[in-house]
Amino acid sequence: MATELVNTAPGVWHGEDQLPDGAALAVFAGEHGLSGEDDVDAVHELRDRLRAVLDLRDADDIERAASALVARGLGSVGLEPDERGRLQWIARPAADATLADRLALIGGVGVLGALRALGPERFRDCASDTCSGVFIDTSRPGRRRYCMPDLCGNRANVAAYRARRRASGGLS
Repeated sequence: MATELVNTAPGVWHGEDQLPDGAALAVFAGEHGLSGEDDVDAVHELRDRLRAVLDLRDADDIERAASALVARGLGSVGLEPDERGRLQWIARPAADATLADRLALIGGVGVLGALRALGPERFRDCASDTCSGVFIDTSRPGRRRYCMPDLCGNRANVAAYRARRRASGGLS
């Protein structure tokens, strides 16, 4: 969720903000099991803070910054069984937490979990020349290169294909 929120920023989408208003924010929140059309400016500020966390590469710096996000909306943390009966971390926001606070809590816990399980070397910038996105590589082999493989990766593959065709004298 943290990388998805960060990658809604205009720099990732060629100048187009994917969360321009409360309606778009409500859709994004709903896709992540949340509700609300909180102050869009507060969520944009959180998006910038999350981006700053994901741009860090030192484990201690990531931990401190992500912990600050968690503290913003924390009510409690615990374990609950998932549909298979395995215990999973659950972060419950404070009763008066805004949508931005709840997003900060979920994003911060996710970043901390990824840092613990995968290490800071999995925090990466998108390899696309036309994108400024970031992501946490959660793939098993750890070789992911693009923030949105279906978008950025596809664009890069199409550009490489066209360049090969031009170089071999084929049609572009």
